[in-house]
Amino acid sequence: MAAPREEKGYGCNKFTYWVCSFPGAPWTKLPPVTPAQIAGARDIKKFFSGRLDAAVVSYPPFPGNEAALLRAQIARITAATSISPLRYYIFDEDDEDDADGEGRDTFVPNVEFDGMEAPELLDLSNWTHHAQYILPQGRTVWYNTSKKNPDAEDDDEERSEISEEEEVEPQTGPSLLAPLSEDMPVEDVNAWSVRQSSTVAPLYASVHLHSNRWPGAHAFAIGRKYANIYIGHGQKYNQSAYSPPLPPPCMSEYAGDQCNEVEDPSAEEEKALLEMQKEDGAEGGAESDPEEGDDDEDEEEEEE
Repeated sequence: MAAPREEKGYGCNKFTYWVCSFPGAPWTKLPPVTPAQIAGARDIKKFFSGRLDAAVVSYPPFPGNEAALLRAQIARITAATSISPLRYYIFDEDDEDDADGEGRDTFVPNVEFDGMEAPELLDLSNWTHHAQYILPQGRTVWYNTSKKNPDAEDDDEERSEISEEEEVEPQTGPSLLAPLSEDMPVEDVNAWSVRQSSTVAPLYASVHLHSNRWPGAHAFAIGRKYANIYIGHGQKYNQSAYSPPLPPPCMSEYAGDQCNEVEDPSAEEEKALLEMQKEDGAEGGAESDPEEGDDDEDEEEEEE
């Protein structure tokens, strides 16, 4: 059973996106994204044509058109590059989840945040992710696809015991508001590049961050203000040239006992079989001739 998509307002479908191909063009609402589409977007590398109804010709096949691929890439980029200064957002004190952020999916602005100076913002540990991590399953919250349907009745005790033994371990990822210093490097390079806008007046300078995993994703902060922006092709960074995955290996021939192969007959055997068929046809025709003659005589008598 495939994992269902997350409901509107939660996880990968927390926001609704409207897009247009050029300034002044009509806006088009993108559909909700599914886990299968996010997983499919991770397996291919496809540039956009600008036509939302265009088919995505790729291998492995992508489950949707270009609008679905665009929505999947937006979800991936948003989850990986939505960042803010440390303590700009905090967890609600009324939230009963773990104190370290495990299992939390909401936060609130910190009204007591007074901003950070540029030297502090140059440290990646003073920046956090404020978007939920997308699991390999394609969801932000893991869904057990092997669990039983409560509406289905199963009287087989052995089958229930086997299902309990084969419980799948839930997928986990970085918690909400995790620091950028914990991000995995990108091909032996830090996941983020950080620089200061000015060294002449550092107290009035802003700090800019650039994602090395998703080129085109940027963020800046100065005082109590921060912002995120993405201007790119919707492609993840690859140090090596992209190579499409190879198709699966050919299946082996059937080797069971229920299939018996017959040897091809020789030319002499085929010739003898044809002669036998000709002889049988000639004998059958000769036996039918007298009967045909009698029928003709009966027809003549009827005419008289």
